[in-house]
Amino acid sequence: MAIGVGLLDDEMVELAVVPLTAQEAQLLRETDPSVSPWQVIALQCVVAVVLVFLVWAISGKASLGLSVAYGAIAVIIPAALFANGLSRQKNAPGAGAALAGMFVWELVKIVLTVLLLLLAPKIMVELNWLALLAGFVVTMKASWFAMLWQHRRNLSIAKS
Repeated sequence: MAIGVGLLDDEMVELAVVPLTAQEAQLLRETDPSVSPWQVIALQCVVAVVLVFLVWAISGKASLGLSVAYGAIAVIIPAALFANGLSRQKNAPGAGAALAGMFVWELVKIVLTVLLLLLAPKIMVELNWLALLAGFVVTMKASWFAMLWQHRRNLSIAKS
């Protein structure tokens, strides 16, 4: 099998795609393990807890800490639901069904996130939107730390 890669409109370079053998695939899995979505969610939880206590300690206001916590919850609960839904997609009958399932769970995640944010003023007594937004963004971006950790782990494995 070959894949054509267009450099310019009138130039095409073909790259040969060679499938991996079972042993090569196993070696690749061992040397480049993937990060579990549950590890990412656990990291988001740790970051959220640290941020809540940091904001609470610095400001001295429990309402700010609770607003940060609510923002973090608006990320973590939908992400956990999404991860759970995706884990069940491993048994999908085909690639198309798995892809459709991923889109459905992503839609559920987005709708739940928006719903949680819309309900925030009704649930939180002393809501601080800036603190909620800080908790939301920092918790969401904690997944980047998981990718950075994975990249550094891959570099250390490659060096050894």
